[in-house]
This record gives sequence, structure tokens and C-alpha cells, in this order.
Amino acid sequence: MANEGILEREVDFPGKACTLSAYVAEPQDGSAALPAVIVVQEWWGLNDHIRDVARRLAREGYLAVAPDLYSRQGHKVANDPNTAAQLMGGLKQADGIEDLKTTAAWIRNQKRTRSSKMGIIGFCMGGSYALLLPCESKELSAAAPFYGEIPPDTKIRELSCPVFYAYDTNDGWINRSDVDRLQKALREFGKQGEVKLYPGCSHGFFNDTRPDVYNAEAARDAWQQVLQLLSANLKG
Repeated sequence: MANEGILEREVDFPGKACTLSAYVAEPQDGSAALPAVIVVQEWWGLNDHIRDVARRLAREGYLAVAPDLYSRQGHKVANDPNTAAQLMGGLKQADGIEDLKTTAAWIRNQKRTRSSKMGIIGFCMGGSYALLLPCESKELSAAAPFYGEIPPDTKIRELSCPVFYAYDTNDGWINRSDVDRLQKALREFGKQGEVKLYPGCSHGFFNDTRPDVYNAEAARDAWQQVLQLLSANLKG
């Protein structure tokens, strides 16, 4: 069974505006403390692909928590771009950050993760949050944003952990000039991080449920980069 050795559960916990929902996956064996990773959704919502990413992380020894950032909008999941755009447009950035901080606090209150390090990974919309949150919080020890928006340099200056940023050169959403700015800012501000370009790939190339954009070779490479980042900064 693909999920053998993994514990999966849906949880609810109080947020400032509403009850937040999240999907949790963790290794089944042992009671030792676990490093944790927040998994941030694409604009589609908390769907099966994001749950699968959480399960992959659980198989690598992490407690993975994927919060539903559309909890404020009734826990909706989109199957078409128009609906996804409406849902993403209905999520204020400040509210998304607030709910992610609440998620981090919930993780800190769990017995297996109370004293452990925490990372974050996100894709598309989630990639934007996965880069912005460590600029606004000191909770995180590693961040792996995929093709997300680049915050202003004033935010990047406050980046509090090592970063691996994955970018596709055929991206129709994120400007290459912003990605170049991120590379420059990391150097100028003395931040530990890598920006890796994947030539010929399109926005969403990691999502193996979307044959229109999925690139297996690039996705495998990016995943290995993520695992190296997390292992070096969360398991040490």
C-alpha cells in the first residue's frame, strides 16, 4: 500500500477568524520528536495533490501539515482556473499569513513537534506564502517555495532561514526579472539560499496530476533539492 507506515488525519483548530482545517501526515512508527513541514496549497485549494506531497514528506520522516487556506471561504476546492482565481482573489495576503502563523503555533503545541525544527514548502500561490512567511516569522528553519511571487527587498532583508526557490523559465505568472532580483537580494543581504531555474518547464511543473505542465525530470530534481534542504536544516 502506498500509504503504509503513515498516519493520516484531518484536524481542526481555532483560528482568529474561523476554525481552520488541515491535513496531517506523519510516520507511524515511534514516538520520538519529529521535525515538521508546513505544506502550502496551490490556488486550487487543499486537494489530493497537496495531501500527496504531505504523505511524501511523512515517508521521509517529517510531520507534514497542510492547512486549508480557504477555511475562511468554506473549505472550497477548485477544479477549474476561473473558480481557483476567485478563491485566491478572496484570500487577503495578511489573512493567509495569519492562518499560517496559527498553523505553526498549532504544530508547536503537538507533543511530537513541540521542541523540533519546522520548515515550509509551497507551490504557486503557496510558493508565495512559503517565501513570505519566513520573512515575517522566526519560526522556520528552511523554506522551499516553488514558482511563487517574490516579496519586496525590504521583506527579503528579514528572511530568517535558508531557502530553495524553484523556477520554471516558461512561467507565465512570475516574472524572470523578479526571480533575478531574489537572487541578487539573497547575495546582497547575506542570506543562505539557492534559486534554481528549470529551462523549458512551465508554471506548475511539479504537479504530477496535471499532464499539461508536469515535467517528471525537473520534478524529481527539485524534490531532491528540497529533501537536501530539509535534512540539512531540520534534522541536524
